[in-house]
Amino acid sequence: MKKQLLTVCLLTGFATAASAQTNAVKVNIFSPLVKTGSFFVEHKLSDQRSVQLGALFTSWNTGGTDISGFALTPEYRLYLSDKKPALQGFYLGPFVRYQNLKLTNEDLTYSEDNGSVSQSEGKATLNTLGGGVVAGYQFMFKRRFTLDTFLGPSYNGGKVKVTTGGQQSFDTDVFSGFGVRTGVTFGVAF
Repeated sequence: MKKQLLTVCLLTGFATAASAQTNAVKVNIFSPLVKTGSFFVEHKLSDQRSVQLGALFTSWNTGGTDISGFALTPEYRLYLSDKKPALQGFYLGPFVRYQNLKLTNEDLTYSEDNGSVSQSEGKATLNTLGGGVVAGYQFMFKRRFTLDTFLGPSYNGGKVKVTTGGQQSFDTDVFSGFGVRTGVTFGVAF
């Protein structure tokens, strides 16, 4: 009888602990493909709501331009299932994103105001602010691990500020305008 009571108490304790996860720490598993680290912390507010903060760090080269910097993405999530608590199931997530990037082009050619052509290193900063909404599904398995897939439209707007290199314009279309935010994250819930 004592063994059965102990077993019931342990199972009840494990079941309570399994359903009590209120936080998840996650990493975007595809972001290293674009030389980026993308990390998230999600906190459950209620059975159908949570908030998430994402941080992105990048350093890569495209078309002769070195790009490095960070982005912050706060997100509100509304889980749409009555049968599963937040941190599990289908959700909609409006978000805001701020990006701060440094751009460097070592082989920069530009025209001076007087018509002469010069070559030097060009440096600029790009700050954008934008947002959008994602739809996703977050799986929880083994009572501790999360797998989150999401996709949705986004818009970023900002301005390039050239700090050296004359009046060169940097191609920043990939960071500004309409785009798609997508990802797959793996994480640990606690």
